[in-house]
Amino acid sequence: MENEAILATIMTIREEPFKDNYGSPRMTEELRKHGFDCSENRVARIMAKADIDASAKAAFRPKTTIPDSDASPSPNLIKNKAPSGPGEIVVSDITYIATKEGWLYLAVVIDLFTREVIGWSLADHMKTELLIDAAEKAATHTSITQKTIFHSDRGSQYTSNKMRKWLKTRKAKQSMSALGYCYDNATCESFFSILKRESFPDGCVFKTKAKARQQVFKYIETFYNRERIHTSLGYITPIIFAKIHLNKKNTNLKSAT
Repeated sequence: MENEAILATIMTIREEPFKDNYGSPRMTEELRKHGFDCSENRVARIMAKADIDASAKAAFRPKTTIPDSDASPSPNLIKNKAPSGPGEIVVSDITYIATKEGWLYLAVVIDLFTREVIGWSLADHMKTELLIDAAEKAATHTSITQKTIFHSDRGSQYTSNKMRKWLKTRKAKQSMSALGYCYDNATCESFFSILKRESFPDGCVFKTKAKARQQVFKYIETFYNRERIHTSLGYITPIIFAKIHLNKKNTNLKSAT
């Protein structure tokens, strides 16, 4: 009887925006919020028996990282380095969005400490201006200073004079992954994968560009940063994680004084 109640609650949770692709780990956390004291293995068995999975949506992936052979890449400053607070390391990347009206490109800037998308921009081109727009939004959200490391791949947009000039005006340090080594920017890749799996239509092709823009805005601004629980943050949201860190910092400052 309890398994039936758990399954009924799972179906209710899956009706909430962007939660229909939750796997057993996040679904277990959601069920605990509803008062169920159950293990992840039990939830996985119940979901498997009901033929519920969190399968990814496959789609054609055009190449967005096109290096400029004439540009000199920046050194990798984040290898084996972990941030101790917000704004210390931010990572950025570009992905495609397919629509029946043509391609859109999404640039994001993610705070590596909180995992929050602190800046993003969506356009029908992937020129450097797309990245600068996302970076500008990130700069208004958090403090990007001479202590900030801005990490990306070696795409021509990031090695461009425009991008480097913008970073110089902010006194931020530019960092880039080694050629063919994407692991340092895995946070962005993971975000793009989650975005498409949890919010894109089947086949990952939107009917219109307007619909794609609306869905991306809704997912990032109302769900990902504010509601989606992250395993790397101890199953809390980026916004809550940032607030907890700020409260601890303020408490330590008061104790020191």
